[in-house]
Amino acid sequence: MHKFYQTFIRFLAALLVLASSTAWSQSKTVTGVVTAADDGTSIPGVNVLEKGTSSGTVTDANGAYSISIGSTSTLVFSFVGYASQEIVVGDQSTINVSLGSDVTALSEVVIIGYGQTTLRDATGAVAAVKASDFNAGVISSPEQLIQGKTAGVQMTTTSGAPGAGVEIRIRGTSSIRSNNNPLFVVDGVPLSGGTQPAAADVGYGTTADTNPLNFLNPSDIESINILKDASATAIYGSRGANGVVIITTKSGKGNKGTFDFASSVSIASPANRFDLLNRSEFLDGVDQFGGDPVAQDGGSDTDWQDYITRTSVSHKQNLSFSKGFQTASIRASLGYEDQQGIIEHSSQKRFTGKVNASKALLDNKLNFDLSVTYSNVRREDPPISGNAGFAGDLLGAAYSANPTWPTDPDFNTGGQRSPANMLQYFQSEGTTNRFINNLSADYKLSPALTAKATYGLDWSKGDRVTLVSGDAINAGDGVRDFGQGQLNENRTISNLLELTLNYNKNVGNVQIDLVGGYSVQSFRNDYYWAAGRGFTDFSNFGSMESELRAS
Repeated sequence: MHKFYQTFIRFLAALLVLASSTAWSQSKTVTGVVTAADDGTSIPGVNVLEKGTSSGTVTDANGAYSISIGSTSTLVFSFVGYASQEIVVGDQSTINVSLGSDVTALSEVVIIGYGQTTLRDATGAVAAVKASDFNAGVISSPEQLIQGKTAGVQMTTTSGAPGAGVEIRIRGTSSIRSNNNPLFVVDGVPLSGGTQPAAADVGYGTTADTNPLNFLNPSDIESINILKDASATAIYGSRGANGVVIITTKSGKGNKGTFDFASSVSIASPANRFDLLNRSEFLDGVDQFGGDPVAQDGGSDTDWQDYITRTSVSHKQNLSFSKGFQTASIRASLGYEDQQGIIEHSSQKRFTGKVNASKALLDNKLNFDLSVTYSNVRREDPPISGNAGFAGDLLGAAYSANPTWPTDPDFNTGGQRSPANMLQYFQSEGTTNRFINNLSADYKLSPALTAKATYGLDWSKGDRVTLVSGDAINAGDGVRDFGQGQLNENRTISNLLELTLNYNKNVGNVQIDLVGGYSVQSFRNDYYWAAGRGFTDFSNFGSMESELRAS
C-alpha cells in the first residue's frame, strides 16, 4: 500500500510538471507596430488587450508594442477615432496593425453657433446627445432627456412640483451673484426669458421661477448639443458665458406620410414619509412635559401628511405627421400633457403645436426652412415656499400641526397655521402663451460659398394670480377678514436678424471653413403687477381676479 501511494504521488507530480511545461510552451511574446491606414504614421497610446482578460499594454511613442500571451489568444487593438480590430495570434510572433478611421463617429454632426460641423473638425468642447441616446421613461421636461448623459453638466430642479425651475451648471458655477444658467437656443433662436411669474407673497412667501424650457414638448426634440468652453460659445458673446444649450427639433423624413400617436399614463406617490406622532402619542407627550392634554385635544386623529399629499395620475398624448418630398419636407405635431403633483392643488397642463418645413428651389441652390412652435402652459401651485418664515409653508404646517385637529378649514388652531385652512383659502394659478418662429433662406452663390438670412421671433405672455381669502387664519398681517391678492404679468418679445456668408472648401488634405456675418437681436420685457384687498370668502375670488386684470 505504501508503494502504491508513492507511485501515485510521483504520477501527480509528473502531471503537474507536464501541465506547467505545456502552459509555458503555449505562452509567447508578440511584438509589432500600429500605424494609421490613411497616411501610414505610427499611432502612440493604442490599447492592445488580450480578449477576455485584463492583460494588455499600450503602444509607445513610435507605435510599437510588446505583450506576452497564449498562442490561442486574440488581440484587440483600439484607439479613439479609429475602428477597433481583433486579430487571432496563432503562430504569429510579429503582428503589425493598420487602423482605419472610425468614419461613423468622427462624421457625427454637431451644431455650433451659426452652423454645424463634425466631431473630427470641432475645435471646442462640444457634447452632442441624439434622440437615440435620450433617457427613456416618463419625460416631462427637455433637460430630463440628457440628465446624466454628458460630462461636466449638472442638472437639478428647484423642487418636485410640476414645471418647477431647473438649474443647469456647465463646468461649475461662474458667478456667485448672477444667474448661472446657460443660454438656451431653440431651432436657432436664442431664448429671451418668457418664464411664468412666481407666486406673489400674500402671506405664505413666494415660489421659485418656473422652468424656462417647460414650453417645449420633449417628443419633438431631435438632438441637444451643449457648448462648454469659450471657443464654442464665443459667437454668442457674454450671453454664452455659462455655456450654451442648443436644442434642435425633428424635421420631416420618409417618402411616405407617417402618422405617429403615443399616449402614456404615469402614477406618482410620495417616496418618503416622516414618522410623526399620532393622536395618542401626541397627547401622551403633552402630559409627559407638563402640558394640559385636555386643552390640546381637538377631538380628531388626523394624519396631516396624508391630508396634503396624494397618489397622482398624470397622462400625455402626442400626435405627429412626417413626410419627405423630393425637394421639400414637413413635420407637424400636437401634444397635450396633464401632470398632477403629489401635493394637493399642484399641477401643470401643457398644450403644444409644432411645424417644421423646408423647401428647395432653383436646382437646390435656394433653400427655405421654417420652424414654428406654440405652447400654452397652465399651472396651479399650493402655498409652498422656501421663504415662508418661521410660521412655515404648507409642508411646514403639516409637519408641525396638532394631530388632534380636525380637517375643518375654519377650526380655530390658536397661533398656528392649519394645513386644511391653507389649502382651502389659498389659490395661485398662472398661464403662459408662447410663440417662437424661425424663418431662414440660404442661397449657394458658388459650390463653396453660401449666403444665409434668418429671422427669428420669440413672443411670450405669462401671468399669475395669487389670492388668499379673508377666511385665512394666521396668513399674515392684515389678511384676516380682508383678503389679499396680486396679479403678476410678464410680456416678452424678441426679434432676431442674422445675415451670414459661409465659405467651405477642401484643398488637398486641408479643409477651409470661414464664417462671417452680422447679427442683431432686440429685447423688450414689460413687467406688470397689481395688488388688491377687500374680499372675504372663496366665492369672491373670481370677481377679485377680474378686478385685478382690469386694473
